[in-house]
Amino acid sequence: MELKIGTQLTLEPTYTERNEKFRCRVVETKDNIIYIDYPINVETKKTAFLIDGAQFRAIFNTESKESYTFNTEVLGRKAGNVHMIMLACPPKEDFLKIQRREYVRVETPVDIALLFDGHKYQLVAEDISAGGVAVHIKTPVEFKDGDEVQVLVVLPFTNGEIRYVETEAVIVRIFERDGVQIASIRFTDTDEVDQQHIVRFCFERQVLIRKKELNEL
Repeated sequence: MELKIGTQLTLEPTYTERNEKFRCRVVETKDNIIYIDYPINVETKKTAFLIDGAQFRAIFNTESKESYTFNTEVLGRKAGNVHMIMLACPPKEDFLKIQRREYVRVETPVDIALLFDGHKYQLVAEDISAGGVAVHIKTPVEFKDGDEVQVLVVLPFTNGEIRYVETEAVIVRIFERDGVQIASIRFTDTDEVDQQHIVRFCFERQVLIRKKELNEL
């Protein structure tokens, strides 16, 4: 496992309640410092200016599709032909491998915003997994089987934390069940960190459902 020049990093702020993600690339490495180009805010698509001392969780994928994460801090800037930001890089032994998990599906309502061809739909999912969702369709929609869409998933956790997962997706099929029209949607570009958020959410909801079932016995 090696952090090579050109590797894309996803940065998530730590010690803050703001749900932001930034993408950048490794331009240079030296000793215990990573030099990156100026990161782009994933949501706004604008260049982000990170302050010295800001702390982040960095995530990257290797050529073998394995995912790793490590904690880092902004150390400063370096001028040159390409303006760069310096990040602290821990020893490779401190990189944590992100384990892929089976996609457990849980039946629970989840708010979904779906964007297709300039139209935005506010929908509610009846179930969710890290691989996709099934949503109820109560009004006419423009999308159909096979269409590519953008999806924003709202994940409210029991501790009051709210995470927003934004991903590209594809409409697998639209069908009717018990008089209700349903769209099955598969996520196609969810990064590892967002997948972990969904897995955590599904596990948490499974625990709540199980407790409710036991209380009703």
